[in-house]
Amino acid sequence: MITIDITVIIQIINILILIVVMNAVLYKPVRATLAKRKEKVAELANAIDTFTKNAELRKEEISRKLNDARSKAKEEIDKAKGAAQASTAESLAEVRQEATASKTAQLSEIQKQFTDARQQLSGEIDGFASEMAAKILGRSI
Repeated sequence: MITIDITVIIQIINILILIVVMNAVLYKPVRATLAKRKEKVAELANAIDTFTKNAELRKEEISRKLNDARSKAKEEIDKAKGAAQASTAESLAEVRQEATASKTAQLSEIQKQFTDARQQLSGEIDGFASEMAAKILGRSI
């Protein structure tokens, strides 16, 4: 059986002293270290959240600037295309005018040569007709 005597009281006092000593030596430092770690992890989590938000904001800003730059570049390309088309149209009109003028000059030159050749041949036609008739008949006419 269990008897309550002085040793039980000493053991209870011993256990209480052990609890106080272990609390002071072991539990409080471990709890303090765990609390510091928890604070540090929370700070790191907050820093990560802040950096993530900043990264997202910068990503959106870069995306917006990139879209703006693309739209400006497209506008500039469209302007350049329009200017090139206008310049090409002007050049094409000039070339067409020059071609038309050259064509007209060549046609008038050909018409003049044709008229000169017709006049020259109409003057010689009687002589050719006589020669042909003489060759066909075999005698001079």
